[in-house]
Amino acid sequence: MIAGLIGGVGVAGLACVGGYHTMSPTSQLYGRTFIGLGSGSRLLALTYDDGPNDPYTWRMMEVLERHGVKATFFLIGQYVQQKPEIARALVAAGHAIGSHTWSHPNLIFTQVTELRRQLVQTRQAILDATGVETKIFRPPFGARRPATLRTVRAFGLQAVMWNITCYDWKAKSAEEIVARAERQIRGGDVILLHDGSHVRMGVNRSRSVEASDRILSRYRGEGFEFVAIPEMMERQLAISS
Repeated sequence: MIAGLIGGVGVAGLACVGGYHTMSPTSQLYGRTFIGLGSGSRLLALTYDDGPNDPYTWRMMEVLERHGVKATFFLIGQYVQQKPEIARALVAAGHAIGSHTWSHPNLIFTQVTELRRQLVQTRQAILDATGVETKIFRPPFGARRPATLRTVRAFGLQAVMWNITCYDWKAKSAEEIVARAERQIRGGDVILLHDGSHVRMGVNRSRSVEASDRILSRYRGEGFEFVAIPEMMERQLAISS
């Protein structure tokens, strides 16, 4: 009986550990992902998930333009198909774009064949809308398993996670979002925010827009430089070479 109980606890413990690593944005156990430069850098990267979203992606772009900052947008394929003009505008403004799958499934429970279909459809929708071949990818919910990352790499995509979560999708105010960011920012960070929602087009992201404006004002004022993910990756290579 005791041996069985110990065994049961061991299995439950392993399942718990495995579950942590499938969802933890900074875990590297199931494969290497990009999560920033590490504490001490003066670079920061704003990243936005679940767009394009009308009208809030437009409003986010206005904030970024006012600050002269380039950000990274991980786009849902079916929304790109619905609003190709927004995807084109992001590229024209110099922002980086990446794949966030076609319909935002939880990839822990998604078969590899379905993941491939999602990646192919999203790549084609973005290519048709913008002429850009996507090179970066973010798994919905941050959920992945070893087969997920192997499949993504086989498509020539680099997985990008984050190390700062602002929980803006459930925040009640911009102040709440900013406070969460401020508690975590140390430099070299990849900050997760949202310009859209996987639930539907048009979800209100005004709090995220306002929070972005405040984060940019504060940290640019303190001498931080905001860059898109591809540039942050290039700077990392330059540092390590």
